[in-house]
Amino acid sequence: MKLYFAPGTCALAPHIALEWASANYDTQGVKLGDPVYLKVNPLGAVPALEDGNRLMTQADAILKYIAEKYPEAELAAQGTIDSNYELDKWLAFLTGDLHPAFYPYFSPGRYTVDESEEAYAKVRQAGSLLIAKFLTHLDHHMKGKNHIALGKRTIADPYAFAMLRWAQPLDQYPELKRFFDSMMEDTGVIAALKMQGIK
Repeated sequence: MKLYFAPGTCALAPHIALEWASANYDTQGVKLGDPVYLKVNPLGAVPALEDGNRLMTQADAILKYIAEKYPEAELAAQGTIDSNYELDKWLAFLTGDLHPAFYPYFSPGRYTVDESEEAYAKVRQAGSLLIAKFLTHLDHHMKGKNHIALGKRTIADPYAFAMLRWAQPLDQYPELKRFFDSMMEDTGVIAALKMQGIK
């Protein structure tokens, strides 16, 4: 397998999952928008994962693929309807709510045709309010918990961790800070960060 990533993006999540699964894989760092990478993934987004002749995209789908390919790593739900829903709910929250909330902050030009700094500042402000809303929700959820879902390590943990890196510092969110600090001590997380050149 080969994981395509850009350092610091949500591609960090499947990278950590591959480490947790003790998978045999290679990595390829890419520059977003690079014409060479666009031949691999025409949308230009990361992560992308090659496994044989198959190219997979979308972080949550790749995370599920890794969890199912390496069941011995126990990163998926337990196979019951309730556990499947619980994990899917939090993956959907991370993909559909928290992750997009950062887009206006990092790329305000996507959301306005006014290219003035004043307009960009307003877009970033709106994004910051959304980020705070979703971080507050996740912080409340994490009270008394060590993992995002199911009371155990799952693919939701590295996905949340990747986004919490963008939200530093987490002083306003003590439960998320506790979770983040714990993840920073994990050997798989440390290995993935080192391979991506992230401190």
